[in-house]
Amino acid sequence: MIELLILIGLIFIGLSVLLSIIPLGLWISALAAGVRISIVTLVGMRLRRVAPSRIVNPLIKAVKAGLDLSVNMLEGHHLAGGNVDRLVNALIAAQRAGIDLGFERAAAIDLAGRDVLQAVQLSVNPRVIETPVVAAVAKDGIEVKAKARVTVRANIERLVGGAGEETIIARVGEGIVTTIGSSLSHKAVLENPDSISRTVLSKGLDAGTAFEILSIDIADVDIGKNIGAQLQTDQAEADKRIAQAKAEERRAMAVAHEQEMKARVQEMRAKVVEAEAEVPRAFAFALREGKLGIMDYYNLQNIQADTQMRDSISKLGTRAEKGEEPKK
Repeated sequence: MIELLILIGLIFIGLSVLLSIIPLGLWISALAAGVRISIVTLVGMRLRRVAPSRIVNPLIKAVKAGLDLSVNMLEGHHLAGGNVDRLVNALIAAQRAGIDLGFERAAAIDLAGRDVLQAVQLSVNPRVIETPVVAAVAKDGIEVKAKARVTVRANIERLVGGAGEETIIARVGEGIVTTIGSSLSHKAVLENPDSISRTVLSKGLDAGTAFEILSIDIADVDIGKNIGAQLQTDQAEADKRIAQAKAEERRAMAVAHEQEMKARVQEMRAKVVEAEAEVPRAFAFALREGKLGIMDYYNLQNIQADTQMRDSISKLGTRAEKGEEPKK
């Protein structure tokens, strides 16, 4: 009796191990769905550490949808790091929408890191991208703020290597700035905001991106600051400060020149005093050497006294003419 129980236990354990290695239930589901797959293939997936359900279930879905896919194709994509279930869903959605999307391109899009299913949905249902407020200045100096709504559709052919939404927003913003900046007046922009969308749309901004721009609509246009007047005010203030700095520089130079002239006058006075101090020595030397007589010396003193008297009389006359009182 004990030996029978042990035998039953070993059989049960053996079956459990066998069923864990061989996904019998999954194999039966595949056969019931019309997907021909061998048990050896399922065991090989186990040995390659691939969950058979991640390959077989999407394959069943693809076969039911009429797609021509094989186990090796899906398993290879899974081993490469792709999402098999999302890939199959994208292929089914593309087939239903009449979009020409093959397995190789869909696999490349998925392995590139893009959501291939979302790309197919976006190709069927375009999405609206709203740009932030873009500020630009017209030629009359008035700031204009505009916001645009860009309707885009995914371009399946350019999903691999194409730029994303950020590039679309940047290019549209650049086009808005260029259009407003080339306008002669802000009033022209306010009267015809559709001119912005027409100009921007004609530039082919979707080149090199993963999207196709269907339309660009200006959602809002507002008036900002008078940038021209503000710039002129700032320029006038800057010119005033420059003029004040130059005037201060000229004043400092004049003061320095005046100080330099005073220093020169002091130096000349010092030289005059020094020269006057040499006069008595010259007289004494001339008297000793006999080059100057005593009468000549007295005559020179009389001439100096007469000169000083005449100078004093002339100063008194000048002050009398001006109505000033003579100094005592």
